[in-house]
Amino acid sequence: MLCFSAPLLGRNSLLVKPFFSNLKQSLLFSSRVRFFSLSFPSTQTGVSSYSSHPIYQRQSCLFYYHPLRSNHTMASQSSPQSVHSFTVKDSRGNDVDLSTYKGKALLIVNVASQCGLTNSNYTELHQLYEKYKDQGLEILAFPCNQFGAQEPGSNEEIVEFACTRFKAEYPIFDKIDVNGDSAAPLYKFLKSSKGGLFGDNIKWNFSKFLVDKDGKVVDRYAPTTSPLSIEKDIKKLLGVS
Repeated sequence: MLCFSAPLLGRNSLLVKPFFSNLKQSLLFSSRVRFFSLSFPSTQTGVSSYSSHPIYQRQSCLFYYHPLRSNHTMASQSSPQSVHSFTVKDSRGNDVDLSTYKGKALLIVNVASQCGLTNSNYTELHQLYEKYKDQGLEILAFPCNQFGAQEPGSNEEIVEFACTRFKAEYPIFDKIDVNGDSAAPLYKFLKSSKGGLFGDNIKWNFSKFLVDKDGKVVDRYAPTTSPLSIEKDIKKLLGVS
């Protein structure tokens, strides 16, 4: 990683590109953090055409080099590795650390109250939860209004609808976006972990992600895939016959 002193930063910083190839060769073998300066004489090959530019009228500039770090390394270190890395909001706006679900198999679903898939999905999600909740299954429901504006209600109305009509006992979280720039970080991670048939974006209400006990995404299911049809995959994660 190279950091330039202030005189070389800004829109003219591209003018120092001719020096990078030689500089890179000398730095690859360095094992320590170093400070050093480079001179830019106007007669040097590759500089003469720029020597009249104010940036080259300085005799030298200061570089800082750290050979053990790179943007790629730093990004990989900070990237979430599992669902358990995320904190989300519950329906009342309280933070929920998803690491509390370590050791559980998760079925994560974006739900809606006014969709043609609502009745069948909520009914079967309830059946799955009742059957496997004591064996380690958790269902995490995330209301979303991005598909046909079919989840227009408040969090309170959504929870009341699901719990009263479909006896949902699993957690229903804060309403979120699942696509676009405003998509919840959790859903960006889910989509990047398991892309869909025609791209990563969530296609409609009741798309489903199956997550193992370590927080890794193991499968993704289309909105039209019924919850009961993936029961065999859930049983495999839970280790039940």
